[in-house]
Amino acid sequence: MKHAVLCKQLGYQFIQPQLLQRALTHRSYSAAHNERLEFLGDSVLNCTIAKYLYDTFPELPEGDLSRLRSNLVNQQTLAILAQQLNLGEQLLLGEGERKSAGFRRPSILADALEALFGAVMLDADFAAAEKVILGLYVPFIAQTDLQSLGKDAKTLLQELLQGRKKALPQYNVLEIKGEAHAQTFVVSCEIPQLGLMTQGEGASRRIAEQIAAEKAYQQIESI
Repeated sequence: MKHAVLCKQLGYQFIQPQLLQRALTHRSYSAAHNERLEFLGDSVLNCTIAKYLYDTFPELPEGDLSRLRSNLVNQQTLAILAQQLNLGEQLLLGEGERKSAGFRRPSILADALEALFGAVMLDADFAAAEKVILGLYVPFIAQTDLQSLGKDAKTLLQELLQGRKKALPQYNVLEIKGEAHAQTFVVSCEIPQLGLMTQGEGASRRIAEQIAAEKAYQQIESI
């Protein structure tokens, strides 16, 4: 069956496969796209995560709960979870979006994942969508430092180095690969004082820098 692997990862089998198909359809591909499902899924996601945080962290005040929820339902987190599902490869995109590597764009991935949540709710009910959402989010939350949630890798690396009284990292573009409409950047993150250099590769310089910074952060943390 088409999308069988995705359904297994979600832990949900669609009764109406057309809903799944629509959730994976970008507006560049068809007028029958996923934006209405995304609208619905966004609300289901926010409610599910709010309740989970409320139940799981009874000692946290409203302000901290709001911060956590905001950073768990944002585009960055959704895109990470979508990448874990290999969602980009299953999206229906117009030729222009496909050529410009839209299947890797965080906004498109995040929107599609929210649309999937909306599709599950329409195919079954809120409880089914809640189960799918928590199936993805609970493992993610378990391996995430909630204190650092919302800070990007470059910020975390900078704070770590400053805390250890080390010089800040230097970022350099090593290579730009591919055509102008679908370039890939290779960037280094160098910390000469520690004799450390890592590399990151991504669809933009910013993404590549973040990946390189994350690698450096992990290496320094393990020292």
